[in-house]
Amino acid sequence: MDITIHTTFLPHDDPDAAVAFYRDALGFEVRSDVGEGTMRWITVGPPGQPGTSILLAPPAADPGVTEEERRVVTEMMAKGTYGWILLATPGLDAVFAKVRDAGAEVVQEPTEQPYGIRDCAFRDPAGNLIRVQELR
Repeated sequence: MDITIHTTFLPHDDPDAAVAFYRDALGFEVRSDVGEGTMRWITVGPPGQPGTSILLAPPAADPGVTEEERRVVTEMMAKGTYGWILLATPGLDAVFAKVRDAGAEVVQEPTEQPYGIRDCAFRDPAGNLIRVQELR
């Protein structure tokens, strides 16, 4: 079987802030931006990796989602417990400094974990947890 990860989903609650964060702080390309107002579906991804993307989408945009479910999703986003992603780079310290200097909420500075991975963590503008591992 030949299968790859093509796109993963993260919610956003402010499309302009999401674009600025993923484009300017992480250096991702904006590949598409569809919709208007807060109802925008934005696809971003690392340069040189056209087959891998993150879809930044409005949370609970499905018309079948109840107001109570939307409220729960919004609360989970604010706590950083709804969406998260794990990225990797050979230049962890440089990535951490760039994202920190862009104003991201730092959750963990670069740390050597007991399980052998050096990583850091921060939140995007919607509260999603972004962990970045160092490639060795």
